[in-house]
Amino acid sequence: MIERSVSLPYLGGMKANQSSDHSILDDTQGLSLGVFLCGLGIHFLTTAGLITGQTAGVAVIAAYLSGYSFGVTFFAINLPFYLLAWRRLGAAFTIKSLISVTMLSVVTELMPYGITIQTLHPVFAAIAFGAMVGLGLLAMFRHNGSLGGLGVVALIVQDTTGFRAGWVQLLFDAVVFGIALFIFPLPVVLYSLIGAVVLNLIIAINHRRDRYIAT
Repeated sequence: MIERSVSLPYLGGMKANQSSDHSILDDTQGLSLGVFLCGLGIHFLTTAGLITGQTAGVAVIAAYLSGYSFGVTFFAINLPFYLLAWRRLGAAFTIKSLISVTMLSVVTELMPYGITIQTLHPVFAAIAFGAMVGLGLLAMFRHNGSLGGLGVVALIVQDTTGFRAGWVQLLFDAVVFGIALFIFPLPVVLYSLIGAVVLNLIIAINHRRDRYIAT
């Protein structure tokens, strides 16, 4: 919501329209589906011992360098993004994102109890992660939510400059994975990079301003 809520065609611009088209039940099922897909994708990723980019990737590197736990660094890194989301994308978007993050935390904790993978090739894991998380994020974006972090900045950049959110995230991932090369084994970084590329290409190709207008 650049200028407080009027300029984002699929976020802020949907504030007036989306309220009539998306009921609470609509948003609940949409965000729940998105969280489930993201949780399943992350399960594939972690089962294969891979890493990811975005804010979570920064948190992993920060935890490794600082000695703090991932939970602490991830929470701390996300704080400024939520403040930015509240000011630029509105309260509804921010609250939905906070709820989604909490739901995802629970889903990822419970996922191992529902699915156990005995054999998993890292390439398949990376592609499955990118595909499922990409689709999950699209579902969440459509219902005015996200998983916070860099996605907030990417959405604002897309609507202010026309530069697609997926490409913003892909560029940021390039920096994160470049740093990861000095910390993690090369095969882990390369396999993980496949997942990041798949994820961001899905968002870049499918998350378009003209397709996210509530009618």
